[in-house]
Formats: sequence, structure tokens, C-alpha cells
Amino acid sequence: MAFAAAPDRRYRRRHVRYQGNEPPGTIVVDTSQRYLYAVEQGGWAMRYGIGVGEEGRTLKGKATIGRKAVWPSWTPTANMIRRKPHLQQYASGVTGGPHNPLGASALYLYRGGQDTMFRLHGTNEPWTIGQAVSSGCIRLTNEDIMDLYERTPLGTTVSVI
Repeated sequence: MAFAAAPDRRYRRRHVRYQGNEPPGTIVVDTSQRYLYAVEQGGWAMRYGIGVGEEGRTLKGKATIGRKAVWPSWTPTANMIRRKPHLQQYASGVTGGPHNPLGASALYLYRGGQDTMFRLHGTNEPWTIGQAVSSGCIRLTNEDIMDLYERTPLGTTVSVI
């Protein structure tokens, strides 16, 4: 069995003081610092290390969690296949499971009732946490996305800065 490199220690999940103005229950994604905050009561948050989209491939602003899935399937978008032709082999989709790029679970970001095609999801490449490598989605370790999944109800506000 191959050993997958773990993310840098600074990206481990931690309970931290939170200085922002967002109300408890909000998720804040700080793409420049590579952290996601699940805001809690009393000035605290659960902080997760994240991998973010490549330059110019990130969602910014507000969204809501419109769907949740455990071991979700994945299909690359037409734009992804154009940019990375090797993804054509997955054009008919990849079933959920340990080899799926969306990892153990996914939270789907919606705006105005429409799927943005951006996700908060797990990864089978934990060494990419802290880096700008995705096609725009926000990656967490599989352990962290499972924790966040359990904490996050449908309709949760997500602010991506």
C-alpha cells in the first residue's frame, strides 16, 4: 500500500479564536490564507486547511450549501476537459469511492437556487492541501470534509474571500 504524504502541520484542523463579523453557522473560505472557518458561538471557529483553485479559477462572494453527498460521483465539466485533455477519459463520470477526486463527501455551492459547479470536497491527494491546484473547488482532507459535512446543514451560508 502506498503512503500518501500528509498536509503541512499548519493546515491541521484546529479550534481557533475567530475575529470576523460573520454570524455563527457561517462558513468562511479564505483562499489567500488557505483556511476554511466554520464560525461558532462566542468568537470561535473550527479552522480547516484547504487546497484552492488555480489562479483565476476560484469562486468569490456568497453562496449557500444547496446539496450534500457522501462518496459523490464526479464528472469533469467541458471546460475542465478543454483545459486538461487527459480528463476526457472521465467524461462519462467516476463513481463515488476512494479513487474519486471529490473524496469522502462534498458540499455543493449554490447561488439563486442554481448549482455553481463549485464544491467543498474531500481529496485523495492530501498533500495538495495548502496549494492552488484545483479547477476551482475547495479541497479538504477526507477526514476534515467528513467533520465539516456533519457540522453543516443545507442552506448554510458560505462566504468565499
